[in-house]
Amino acid sequence: MNFLGCLLFLLLIASFSTFSNALTDSEVAYIAHRQLLTFEESGKDQSNNNVDPNLKFENSRIKNAYTALQAWKKGIYSDPFNVTATWVGPDVCKYTGIYCAPTLDDPKLNVVAGIDLNHQDIAGYLPQELGLLTDLALFHLNSNRFCGIIPMSFCNMSIMFEFDVSNNRLVGPFPRALLCWKEIKFVDIRFNNFEGCVPPEIFGRPLDALFLNNNRFSCSIPPSLGNSTVSVVTMAYNNFSGCIPHTIGMMPNIEEIMLAGNSLGGCFPSEIGNLRNVTVLDVSGSGFVGSIPPSFAGLKSVEMLDISCNRMTGSVPEEICKLPALKNFTFASNFFNGAAPACKSSKDVVIDDGNNCLAGRPLQKPPKDCDPKVVKPVDCSKDVCSAGGGRAPPKTEDSHMPPVHSPPPPAPVHSPPPPVQSPPPPAPVHSPPPPVQSPPPPAPVHSPPPPVHSPPPPAPVHSPPPPVHSPPPPAPVYSPPPPVHSPPPPPVQSPPPPVHSPPPPVVQKPPPKPEQPDVVLPPNLGYQYSSPPPPLFPGY
Repeated sequence: MNFLGCLLFLLLIASFSTFSNALTDSEVAYIAHRQLLTFEESGKDQSNNNVDPNLKFENSRIKNAYTALQAWKKGIYSDPFNVTATWVGPDVCKYTGIYCAPTLDDPKLNVVAGIDLNHQDIAGYLPQELGLLTDLALFHLNSNRFCGIIPMSFCNMSIMFEFDVSNNRLVGPFPRALLCWKEIKFVDIRFNNFEGCVPPEIFGRPLDALFLNNNRFSCSIPPSLGNSTVSVVTMAYNNFSGCIPHTIGMMPNIEEIMLAGNSLGGCFPSEIGNLRNVTVLDVSGSGFVGSIPPSFAGLKSVEMLDISCNRMTGSVPEEICKLPALKNFTFASNFFNGAAPACKSSKDVVIDDGNNCLAGRPLQKPPKDCDPKVVKPVDCSKDVCSAGGGRAPPKTEDSHMPPVHSPPPPAPVHSPPPPVQSPPPPAPVHSPPPPVQSPPPPAPVHSPPPPVHSPPPPAPVHSPPPPVHSPPPPAPVYSPPPPVHSPPPPPVQSPPPPVHSPPPPVVQKPPPKPEQPDVVLPPNLGYQYSSPPPPLFPGY
């Protein structure tokens, strides 16, 4: 994205309006306060003492689910589509958005295995009683108006497989309850207001996709990133600082990395060249300096490479512009003073070189901004991020150095988390983890998530729950997210619920759920990224 594009996008963001039902800051504060009051009132007591003794429940776990869902219903302050109107009576499996399945060890024992309330524009908070849903494997809550924190009682959901609370108003530090889940595969918490450091332990979980973008996370990126099994990780538009850890080159499955719009710095570590399976690499607008390391020639699979809106200098080497899979290369808004012929024009690669110091090229910086005394090139052989690792040296602003304009992140209310179809979770102790379709990637920043290969679907079911309809994603993106390979699931007695995660802005009320004695879950359709993620790098 060139300098003009950055300015135009800034004006576009300023013109955006929020949803008519968007919460004010005072309403958010009120709801969060009510959540904290309920924590104080109930303490650790999540018992069923207040349940009407005249109600008859199928089993004790269904009774626990009733307690949890009734507490949640009391914590909902706005339900414009009247979703919770059906949350009445002891048969929780007939509640809208609630899906049940028999346990693996006892096909006669029904439990609540999944919750899908995506795109319902519900405002409220998450009560700690939700921790009673110990058989829950799927929790989809994206594109609503939930406020407050994620209770630590969620740690009791020990077989959680897919967790998506993206595009809400949640706050607090990284939710520690997520670290309790040993089988978690998909985490999407983007477009909220989480803050502080990301715990290193999250990169030790067996994740396929991790979406953290568009929050308020800070601190440095933990070196444990190199241990992560993810194929897609998005950390864009936060406030991460320091260096890219050298361990990034050790990630075994990574195919898409988005680090745009942070406060990182220093030179790129040469280990990035070890990422031979990466198809999308976006490190734009994060304060990087120095020249392009020769090791970038090792990015043999990269299709979209974006290093724009940094303070990089030197010449763009031919080896980068001739990478075999490259389709889009953006190095605009830097201070490059040279580029190989292949980097100026190519029939196979879309190249954006604007707002640099390239002689003879259009839309470049004025000569005074390209004076070596002003630019002050950095020797990466002496840079702590390139050679020595550790944290980058503190940034010092040079009053003579022309500013680099980075594109601002998109407004959260307009950026839907993309749907993702996931493979079924491994066999739980008490109940079958429902393989479902879930939204991720956070979402790749510049590219639509690609199809992912997954195990064949389980046996057909009797009656699937109603689909959730929503409009297509707001903006096109460049390349598909990587395949996520998961081992085939163990056979289950009853398939889990499919959940579609479309984008947030417009929501259609789902059709009423048919009345039936037993609700079972539909077959798995495969772990596939079926629609593009929220546009993190607008203008493309």
